[in-house]
Amino acid sequence: MTEYSDAAPIIAPGLPAPVGPYSPGMIFDRLILVSGQGATDPATGRLAGPDVESQTRQVFRNMEAILQAAGSDLSRVLRCGVFLTDMRDFEAMNRVYAEVFGEHRPARTTVCVSTLPDKGLRVEIDCMAYRS
Repeated sequence: MTEYSDAAPIIAPGLPAPVGPYSPGMIFDRLILVSGQGATDPATGRLAGPDVESQTRQVFRNMEAILQAAGSDLSRVLRCGVFLTDMRDFEAMNRVYAEVFGEHRPARTTVCVSTLPDKGLRVEIDCMAYRS
């Protein structure tokens, strides 16, 4: 029988604090749950850019920082949830997504939402991953 540790929040150094009462990520044993990540560049505190491509790249940089703080990386992502404010951005987001993951193909759901928390934010992505 496997003994499980308590769940613990993941705090990645240098990333912006969450905008609400939640953790950027949680870890339970080998499972990692990363909250939806926006495109805020931690160096500037502003959106990485106005277009979905630059925002998607920043989302993955933020996600990678959280995964690394938990002892994992993007190659261990099992599932992503993608939230777009405009489905016309799907192809552009999908190109960046494919570049980031390469041949790795996590399960994914993509939905269109009416708005996201930050003004100008076009994409938010959450994920589930594991650590060795």
